[in-house]
Amino acid sequence: QVQLVESGGGLVQAGDSLRLSCSASGRTFGAMGWFRQAPGKGREFLASITKSGNTRYYADSVKGRFTISRTNAKNTVYLQMNTLKSEDTAVYYCAGGSLTSSRPEQYNYWGQGTQVTVSS
Repeated sequence: QVQLVESGGGLVQAGDSLRLSCSASGRTFGAMGWFRQAPGKGREFLASITKSGNTRYYADSVKGRFTISRTNAKNTVYLQMNTLKSEDTAVYYCAGGSLTSSRPEQYNYWGQGTQVTVSS
């Protein structure tokens, strides 16, 4: 059974940092990504990473503030989020697929999401 489990969300103040983790079980993915969804909005691509970790892509909205990384030995992907803003408030999801993409439909497996709330 393939499963993705996110952790690390919470309530922080603007300017703080958080690191989200996503532990995968059941298979190793060629690509993993992070997305978020704020109330009333669609799912927004944040970052993706290849299996080797050598290639990473970021949305312009988070470039320079967020960093994606992965540890294949632990089958885990991380999202380090710095200088958080109130507009970063959302449910954050990790996703697994074969190729990196900014399109949610390209990922076959999703975690349940973890809430990140940034107070101003």
